[in-house]
Order: sequence, then C-alpha cells, then structure tokens
Amino acid sequence: MYLAEEAATSGGSGIWGLLLPFILMFAVFYFLLLRPQQKKTKARNAMMNQLKKGDKITTIGGLHGTIVELNSDTVVLRVNDTVKMTFERSAIGNVVSSAPAPAEKPEKADKLEKSLEKTE
Repeated sequence: MYLAEEAATSGGSGIWGLLLPFILMFAVFYFLLLRPQQKKTKARNAMMNQLKKGDKITTIGGLHGTIVELNSDTVVLRVNDTVKMTFERSAIGNVVSSAPAPAEKPEKADKLEKSLEKTE
C-alpha cells in the first residue's frame, strides 16, 4: 500500500524533474544568445534608418566613404574627389561620423534681420 502511494505521488514530480533542466537550458540560451542578437539587430536597423547625405561610413568590407546619394536599397559613396561607388545599403558596417545638422540662426540674428527689414 505504501509503495503504491509513493509511486502515485512521484509520477507528477517526475515530469517536472524531467522538464526543469530543459526549461533552464532554454532560459540560459535565450538570455545569452537570442536577446543580445535581437538588441544588435534593433540597433543596426535604427542606424540604417538614420543615414543621410554627408555621413561618413565604413562598409563591411572596410571601405571608407561619404554618402552622396541614398535610395531605398542602394547607397552612392564618394571615396575620394573623383571616385563614386554604389553599394547595397546592407553593405554599410557603421557610421564613423554623422553629417552636421543644418545650422539654425540664433534668435538675436533673426531679430536683427527683422529690424533691418523694417527700416528699409
């Protein structure tokens, strides 16, 4: 009688005993491999979406250049004064330096221009 009760109660814990190592391995696999890869992919997509003319980039092949033209799937790079090369967008490795944003006029300069226009 005692053996039958022990067998009945150990049957349920036996399944969890078998599944627990697999669950733990999946959790370790997720946090060590899958999640960091997802973060890298997200960062790369953000970098690709922020590309603009004038950005200095490096291709995955190690070529340095400045973006001259952007299309949906290609990029034209100026390598030196005379050479322009066309690459796939996916060939961009990283952005070395971003093009400066267009300079806005300071408020004082705007006020000065407005006052000069009124006097003329």
